[in-house]
Amino acid sequence: MLRIPRAATGTIAALSLAGALYVGFNPVAGVPPLGNLLDPVRGIWSVARSAELPREQQVALEGLGARVEVRYDDRGVPHIFAASDLDAFRALGWVHARDRLFQMELTQRSVAGTLAEFVGARALPLDRAARQRGLAAAAEARWAALAPGDPSRRIITAYMEGVNDFVRAMRDEDVPAEYHLLGKRPRVFQPQDTYYLLGAMALTLSYQDEELTRGGVEELVGTAATEALFPVDAPIQEPIQPVAGRTGPRYAAVRFPAPRLPDAKAIAEARRFRDAADQLAGGGDPGAPDVALSLLGPSRALTRGDAVVGSNNWAVAPARSANGHALLSGDPHLQLTLPSIWYEVHVVVAGGIDMYGVSLPLSPIVPIGFNRDVAWTATNTTADVMDFYRETVDDTLAPARYRLDGAWKAITTTVEEYRGPRGALLATDTLRRTHRGPLTRTALGWLSMRWTSLEMSDEAGAFREAIRARSAEEWYRAMERYRAPAQNFLVADRGGHIGIRSTGRYPLRPGDGRGNHLFDGSTSASDWTGEWKVTEYPQAMDPAQGYLASDNQQPIDPAVQPRYLGWDWPTPWRAMRINQILRADAGMTPEKMRLAQTDPRSALTDLVVSAVRAAVTARATVDSTTAGTETRAAMAFLDAWDRKFDIESRGAVLYDALLAELTRRTWDEFVLPGENRRVATPNGMMLVRLFDDPQSAWWDDRGTPDTREDRDAILVASLREAWTATRMRLGNDPGAWRWGAQRVANIRHLLALPGFGREGIPMQSGPGTLSPSDGRGIHGASWRFVVELGDAIQASGTYPGGQSGNPVSSRYADRLPLWEKGELAPLRIPHTAAELTGSALASVLTFTPEP
Repeated sequence: MLRIPRAATGTIAALSLAGALYVGFNPVAGVPPLGNLLDPVRGIWSVARSAELPREQQVALEGLGARVEVRYDDRGVPHIFAASDLDAFRALGWVHARDRLFQMELTQRSVAGTLAEFVGARALPLDRAARQRGLAAAAEARWAALAPGDPSRRIITAYMEGVNDFVRAMRDEDVPAEYHLLGKRPRVFQPQDTYYLLGAMALTLSYQDEELTRGGVEELVGTAATEALFPVDAPIQEPIQPVAGRTGPRYAAVRFPAPRLPDAKAIAEARRFRDAADQLAGGGDPGAPDVALSLLGPSRALTRGDAVVGSNNWAVAPARSANGHALLSGDPHLQLTLPSIWYEVHVVVAGGIDMYGVSLPLSPIVPIGFNRDVAWTATNTTADVMDFYRETVDDTLAPARYRLDGAWKAITTTVEEYRGPRGALLATDTLRRTHRGPLTRTALGWLSMRWTSLEMSDEAGAFREAIRARSAEEWYRAMERYRAPAQNFLVADRGGHIGIRSTGRYPLRPGDGRGNHLFDGSTSASDWTGEWKVTEYPQAMDPAQGYLASDNQQPIDPAVQPRYLGWDWPTPWRAMRINQILRADAGMTPEKMRLAQTDPRSALTDLVVSAVRAAVTARATVDSTTAGTETRAAMAFLDAWDRKFDIESRGAVLYDALLAELTRRTWDEFVLPGENRRVATPNGMMLVRLFDDPQSAWWDDRGTPDTREDRDAILVASLREAWTATRMRLGNDPGAWRWGAQRVANIRHLLALPGFGREGIPMQSGPGTLSPSDGRGIHGASWRFVVELGDAIQASGTYPGGQSGNPVSSRYADRLPLWEKGELAPLRIPHTAAELTGSALASVLTFTPEP
């Protein structure tokens, strides 16, 4: 693979900027005349003049109460020293805007449903889906609910005034490149935009329409088989909340009923369920622009088959650390983009806040970080917090009423207009709502949706208090008001305490309490009946085992608490691996924590390879053909592999092909006739548990009606095909294969602009490893950090990108080399501005009150 030297990519970005985007967007977006675009003073080239931080700069800010000093360190991190919270966050708004303004606007527009105003009619499906979901309306309602004197309202207002202070004073060279290319100027930002950002987070982390896909699965294979293959409880338990006395995962007894053979009616109904899920997910137009924003679209798990992406965190108590201090590791995984989703910052307020972490541009919130006493991080719970209801309406095309408890209720309607880059009206929609939430016409009829993320909550207020906490216990008290999206918050403090709590709003449902099916919307008996109490959340504080870990797995073993929290949980391979590492080492260090973040082993690998080896051995006496010889050669090659997914590995290449082929052959029952994709794929836990039943009907290949395959036949055929196909694809010399050429990270620009991304980065990553990566390479570790909470906080971290959103800046992607190697940079945490000097200091920005 040809890889362009990193040093050249900034130049390439600049050179490709005008031509590539002019050609790519001119047909849809009213790009300005090429002469204006290339004007050396006011055009695209002017962005080079603002690419680097000035050594010193002074700015007068309206509304500032006192002088604020911002010292940028040698990694481009701003350390903001202020006399008050309002001054500090006003300065943060200005700082965010200078480095990430276009990203901030794109985030807001993705939730508001106004992308077409930037890139034209091809974004219309995305805009329609965004408005239909209702996150913008929820953001406006949350902001309106804050009292005028509410501290969160005051802080967010000051932050957004700082953003707009930058926007108002912008010179041509300060305008981000993307605005030049699109012929646009930045909008005036509003305080409620922070809640749009929180809505974008909710969309990525908690949107779930899998019950629709599940309905289609039931039509294809039957209810009993669906219950077994997409269960409420994971059949392998390595939960977040530790189980006293347990020293390994628990394997539950599992039986997989045979699939039924669907008739034409069932197949047609399965397609309707699939189409409804696609409609609700939105943005299905293949001509829509490739907007790669991390927080733009929902993540749909059921069709993925396995949790190839996911976040990790773990903490170690002083008794199990080498230095006698609590340790915390944070490793959230999200979509990889340039600029990065995160922006690193340190805020110090005299006599108050002293926090360091990663912020989300468009918000003053620091959701992951630490202060002088407490460190915190999060993984997604993947809990079920969304339900769909099949409604009875008075008109199938344009309903005005819906039926509830025998009476007709009025549907709330709003008319939405969509406009293009020049203000032309592109479309008009009538959006509808029931008392539950948005109402949408789908292939299944009219469905309404209830989602915790559309209801009132106060995440900003929760974080505002939590960053001031001086202990883990105090941190959790502050976060009791946090509602959505539900997160596994891990905390450690200097007192030696470690804790975890799966925090969020968990609905109580009628009947069996499950939410993995469509509800009857004609009765209020289908509505939520309440929610979990905070004391009922999965949680632990200072467990006897001396460590805690979460990796998106089922938070609590149903043998301990059987109450419904979700279903079709992500695979436990990452949880099993980190528990294995932490159980085995009573002398953990920050360096060992760092190494674990990119540990190249997977708990899944041995299970698969052992099963395949047993099958090859069992069939050796009956398979002496040339094909048998090839199979044994493939097995010998796999056996010689050390089971590590490092970039130089050769065996990992064959294993990955084997796993894909085995998945394809095993779950052929989920492919609709005439199509080439599965409507859903049971995750890897089901495949592993199916190994225990060699004669299961699920092993039979429906494509060979005259032969009934068993487990060993499918395992051996999968290995043989993987061996043959890999040699055809990569060459007959397996010694030349290289995992790093197959598993790469592709970090694309928010608009997928040519030359603005960094692609083809080799990854030490594999199926089920702690650093998982999907085949496209567009998801991965978005921020890695390790904190040691001793007498003085020691921390290190990095993320894939840089602080600047300017593609010709040296700060655009300067952190990639460290991130690629799994290394971390020491984080500078000065108490005062005077401590950051010399070679550690890159720039000084001073804000003064406007006269």
